[in-house]
Amino acid sequence: MTPVQEQLMALAAVFEAATLVDKIARTGQASDADIRCLIGSLLVRDPKNTLEVFGGDDINLREGYKALAAALERSPAALQREPLRYTLQLLGLERHLAKREDLLRTIGNRLDQIQSQADHFGLTHENVIASCGGLYQDTISTFRQRIQVHGDMRFLQQPNNAAKVRALLLTGIRSARLWRQLGGHRWQLVFKRKKLLSELYPLLRG
Repeated sequence: MTPVQEQLMALAAVFEAATLVDKIARTGQASDADIRCLIGSLLVRDPKNTLEVFGGDDINLREGYKALAAALERSPAALQREPLRYTLQLLGLERHLAKREDLLRTIGNRLDQIQSQADHFGLTHENVIASCGGLYQDTISTFRQRIQVHGDMRFLQQPNNAAKVRALLLTGIRSARLWRQLGGHRWQLVFKRKKLLSELYPLLRG
């Protein structure tokens, strides 16, 4: 896997989180396996490579790859507007977080506690999801710029769904941070679209 493909995998994970948030907001449903993959990524602290962050397999990033490809292709038919909006906002929020050592410490400490919960209950147990959602609320939600999730209020007002949405947004922040650590920059999405697409298509084909 090339360095650019590793960047694309991390960026696809941001899109994956955004896509799952959109699905929960609109339908109240999202793939348990995809959620497990992203929640698991929060707890991988010292990976040998990018693939290891997502459990050693990128099969659960398919929706993210597709949404990223549609954004880079600028395809009106395939473009997922809400997930794209959430993704761009997550990339912006991660830049704010990078300047806040206090919040980064809080996140690190709380993730240690969440790891213990996950070991006991499993990654997608409601207690683990609630803890991840609470961590997002106590840190990222304190920024003046916030993500407004649009959807069906019948689903968004359910406490379990609200916790899932916040937990997934936290995973999006984690993957945005990884993308930037791997050398990702927003200007690439504008000026290097063809190069990115040429490296993305093999990942899409799996």
